[in-house]
Formats: sequence, structure tokens, C-alpha cells
Amino acid sequence: MVTIIKFITALFLGSMLLTSCDSTPTLQEYLVEKQEDNNFVKVDLATSLLYAEADKLTVEQKDILKTLKKINVVAFPIHDNEATYIEEKKKVQSILSQEQYQTLTTLKYKGWGLSIKYLGEDEAIDEMIVFGSDREKGFAVFRLLGENMKPEDMIRMVETMDKDNVNLAAFDGIKALF
Repeated sequence: MVTIIKFITALFLGSMLLTSCDSTPTLQEYLVEKQEDNNFVKVDLATSLLYAEADKLTVEQKDILKTLKKINVVAFPIHDNEATYIEEKKKVQSILSQEQYQTLTTLKYKGWGLSIKYLGEDEAIDEMIVFGSDREKGFAVFRLLGENMKPEDMIRMVETMDKDNVNLAAFDGIKALF
């Protein structure tokens, strides 16, 4: 009987050890790692920089803005480096295929394949990720950090950007590369 208990305990501890040693990096780890890589374009923004004229925003838009704290962008322009593009794109896709990343939607926009995912509860998103790729231009990962963001609010925020209340100059460096 003691031998069986020892065997079960050893089996349990061994399985715990194996499952706790996950070698797949998180998106945050990947983004931090790429900060030093000159093949990537990196931008970190406080969301307050996006709003050109806060006095033109409605109360609802200001409330949505309060839930969004920071945006991290890492982009990989191909520039005759297709092999590295394919390798790095696979790494990002592998990370985003992990169970904790919930898919909000996928779509095509002007030749770009876009995937929008999130971390957190359906009604209280803490992190939203937009991954876009284009075979000729490269890929970009937008990581939006916030507190208790709601999917419908994020859609409203995008609509706000379309109405020129948002200063997109911070993304000019990335747009120029693509």
C-alpha cells in the first residue's frame, strides 16, 4: 500500500513538474525580446497621445478611453527578409494560438489578414491583441492594455478613430514602413 502511495505521489509531482515547465513564451515576453531586435519597429504609447482634441470627445468616448491604458506595437516589415518574416510570424501565431487567448474575430482588410484576440473575461477584458499580416509587407502586433475593457467599447473606439478625433501621428513611422 505504501508503495502505491509513493508511486502515485511521484507520478503527481512528475506531472506537475512537466506542466509547469511550459516553453512557449507569452506575448509580453516575445514583445520584450524584440525590443532589441533591429529588424522590428517598436512603438509604446500612452493612450492619451492618441486623442488630438479631448474636448471634442463625448462623455462615453472619454469613459472608454479611461479603460485603455497603453498600446504596444511591434511590427516586422519584410524588406527582402522573407525567411525571417515566416519564422517570426509562426512564433507569434503559436503564442496567439494558446488557450488563454480568446478570439474575438478574424477578418480581411485591404489585403491584410487580421486576428483580434483578448485576455480576460468577456465583459472585462484586460488585454486586446490585434495581429495583422500581409505577405508583401510584413506583420504587426498591437497589444492594447487596459482594465475592464468591453468588446463593444473597443468597436466604438475604432469608430471614433474614423471620425478624426484621434491623432494617429504616433503610428506614422509604422505606416511609412508598410
